[in-house]
Amino acid sequence: MTDTNKQYDEVIAQCRKMFISKMGDYGPNWRILRPQTLTDQILIKAKRIRTIEINGESKVGEDIWPEFVGIINYGIMELIQLDKGYSEEVDMTQEQVTLLYDQFINDTKMLMIAKNTDYGEAWRMMRNQSYTDMILSKLQRIKEIENHGGKTLVSEGIDANIQDIINYAAFALIKHNESLQ
Repeated sequence: MTDTNKQYDEVIAQCRKMFISKMGDYGPNWRILRPQTLTDQILIKAKRIRTIEINGESKVGEDIWPEFVGIINYGIMELIQLDKGYSEEVDMTQEQVTLLYDQFINDTKMLMIAKNTDYGEAWRMMRNQSYTDMILSKLQRIKEIENHGGKTLVSEGIDANIQDIINYAAFALIKHNESLQ
């Protein structure tokens, strides 16, 4: 029996470590980015994953797994931006951002646990390329919502779609890690 919560935490620990390392290099300079720009950054990563999945090779010699880490970290950035708004300058310390990272990843994990219970871990039966396709589909939804000023009639908002994207990327990384064992 696998322990999804433990595996999720291990994947997120890797993502968090990368996030903090990059913040050590650049600071939280992404605070100036509007949420739409972060949506596009996630789109670029997901399109690269899909292209490599289809073509079977990477021309720059990097595999797809760091891209899933990037999707998770850009997703957390977007959740922060949606909650706090973007800034004209860097307005948070690395410590403040790290606390927000932990808060938003915890909220996202709680959503995963709830859905994982309701769906009976159906994600484990999915093919890896399906995670990519679901991420791209969610990004199209987000872009439509953004084009409508962030308003929906009956659908989930941008934040819920971003949380789903983060969780699909985490599932892909969990399954990848399992394949290495």
